[in-house]
Amino acid sequence: MLKRIITAIVALCVFVPIVIFSDTWVFPAAISLCAVIGIIEVLGCMGQKKNLFFTIPLCLVAAFVPLCMRYTRENGIFLSEAVKLLVGIAFIVALYVFGVAVFANKKIAVTDAGLIFAMSFYIIAAFGAIVYIHDFINNGVYIYLLTFICAWVTDSFAYFSGRFFGKHKLIPSVSPKKTIEGAIGGVIFCVIGMLVFGLVIEKFFNPNGLIKANYLVLAISGVFISVVSQIGDLIMSLVKRHYGIKDYGKLFPGHGGILDRFDSVLAVSLILAFICTYFELLPITK
Repeated sequence: MLKRIITAIVALCVFVPIVIFSDTWVFPAAISLCAVIGIIEVLGCMGQKKNLFFTIPLCLVAAFVPLCMRYTRENGIFLSEAVKLLVGIAFIVALYVFGVAVFANKKIAVTDAGLIFAMSFYIIAAFGAIVYIHDFINNGVYIYLLTFICAWVTDSFAYFSGRFFGKHKLIPSVSPKKTIEGAIGGVIFCVIGMLVFGLVIEKFFNPNGLIKANYLVLAISGVFISVVSQIGDLIMSLVKRHYGIKDYGKLFPGHGGILDRFDSVLAVSLILAFICTYFELLPITK
């Protein structure tokens, strides 16, 4: 327990400066680094970390996508053009991954190749979505924090709700300790967290009084985000169990690797990016 607490404090000390300097190159660089580590971890889980035909190209793409999001904003390039580029890259990566499997003389199963592509695409897109929310969504400099807040609030209160009230197992074959009561508690507190977030931004980070939190959208979004957060956690647990490993990495002593700590964050970033594309969480009134 002491090791976990010390690790959490150190991680927080690193996280806070990145948030403070989120408008500089530090932010996309840190997100790119996380994406690269995530790719290395998932390839290690599948026994392909030493396969440089996978590791090098996928790590390069992982480093490029978050930086591409920031470069697009700073250079006035239309987001639609950047999206077209990224879709093209995804298509090329898919062909490449399966191509490697074809020429690997049956050393790589086609199912593993499919999972490598799917997981790599998921990880890269999710980390890229964090920068997208920050840079392209109205008041994204605040909203992107919800990718972490929602994931960690859901995870924490699902744990405590399950510990105190849990009686019915959720999916014991994938995650033995998770309960239905815990999942419900995670959703409830995530919604509360979203509403508190909107109130805090509106009251303390709104000097001109132009930001009016859309509490209805925040509450409804909180339900969907929490559910997706828990599904994201279960997906990463399912992959670990399939390959018979406990943790994806050892970057955070007592906590595991990037994918162990960011499993829910990845799912949240994608659903939050989708929601923010169509709905205003923190609209600006005139």
